[in-house]
Amino acid sequence: GMVYQHFTSVPAMTVAENLVLSRYDSPRWINWSEEYDRLEAFMATSPFQIDLRTPIAQLAAGQKQKLEILKQLYLNSRVLILDEPTSVLTPDEADEVLGLLRAEVTAGHLSVLMISHKFREVMAFTDEVTVLRKGQLAGHGYVRDLTVDDMAQMMLGEKQEATPVEKVTIPNPRPVLEVKDLCADRDNGLPAVRSASFTIHSGEIVGIAGVSGNGQRELVEVLAGQRPRHSGDILVNATPYQSTRKEMARHQVYTLPEEPLRNACVPHMSVAENMALRTFDRPPQAKRGGLLSLSNIRRMAEELVQVFSVKTPSVNTPVGHLSGGNVQRTVLARELSSTTINLLIAANPCFGLDFSAVDYIHSQILAARNRGVAVLLVSEDLDELLKLSDRIFVISDGDLVYESAIAEADLKILGQKMAGH
Repeated sequence: GMVYQHFTSVPAMTVAENLVLSRYDSPRWINWSEEYDRLEAFMATSPFQIDLRTPIAQLAAGQKQKLEILKQLYLNSRVLILDEPTSVLTPDEADEVLGLLRAEVTAGHLSVLMISHKFREVMAFTDEVTVLRKGQLAGHGYVRDLTVDDMAQMMLGEKQEATPVEKVTIPNPRPVLEVKDLCADRDNGLPAVRSASFTIHSGEIVGIAGVSGNGQRELVEVLAGQRPRHSGDILVNATPYQSTRKEMARHQVYTLPEEPLRNACVPHMSVAENMALRTFDRPPQAKRGGLLSLSNIRRMAEELVQVFSVKTPSVNTPVGHLSGGNVQRTVLARELSSTTINLLIAANPCFGLDFSAVDYIHSQILAARNRGVAVLLVSEDLDELLKLSDRIFVISDGDLVYESAIAEADLKILGQKMAGH
């Protein structure tokens, strides 16, 4: 069985319908009473729970990834190929899932080929490792004989040091984003965000941690203008803010959404066209009368490709043909190229990316913070939040249940709050 990095479930169908659809022997006529009994018995023994009646379109990215793994466990597959299976899981969830699979392997019930860029998981759960670079074998060995530095050197072709994360103190920080008693609903009308209140100052990264599906997606969508709020106030630069395109341009608000090919790019359009989505109707990309200057759009894209090290055959290449890391670099180039950016909203910005791409994106986010940009970082990667944030919140069932300066954050309490305790 194959667990792909990108989700394969049918968005308009429920969790139960997708599980039944994944079966090789799906009946022509389905007795749903019997199927639900069978599925509920299966879910009772699974390492995590998902409501069987929830449509896939209403699941957060982490829950969708869990479902992809559940499909193969439901089919009793003997050989699993996992492509980045824990990209949007919390460390505890990842350890739980991989621990379950490791136990099945040890018992002789399962063989697993795991494709991963997460060295910690490779070191903790695998027996052997093979490293590919540019499609060719770059190294192989038993995990017990290798270090993380050994594998990083195989992957990158040279000894690679992570870019040091250095934060500078911003004098006279001012409130940039103020959220007061914000409430928002899910697609099904149930509460997703409950009376959220927080403030982000210039030159500050505020992280929001939580298990996927606890209101993070809806919070980001409200701030990005993709979902209406139920109640509450949002202020940017002390001005009421409605998240329209016009207001985002006026207040210099930019976003790095999760799943950029779905939420931030048009896959069949070129790299240049995607880089111009923010500014295509403004000079020099636009001429009088609203006509586009394609030469200026291409010229701007060529400059950004160089500055942000986007690896693409040309700026005319469809962005959907690029690797995940270069898609995210394309979005970074578009969103961070402004010299007057005030607020950056980033959601799982390093989903499924390799060591080098993650390090680059982290350095760009930190550089923006050091220029005085206010950053909201919503991530299910707790290590990422602890590395980059100045303050951290935990969201659970739509409530912000914990707040701490990062230097004072208690990991035990963080984990308990993320688990709803």
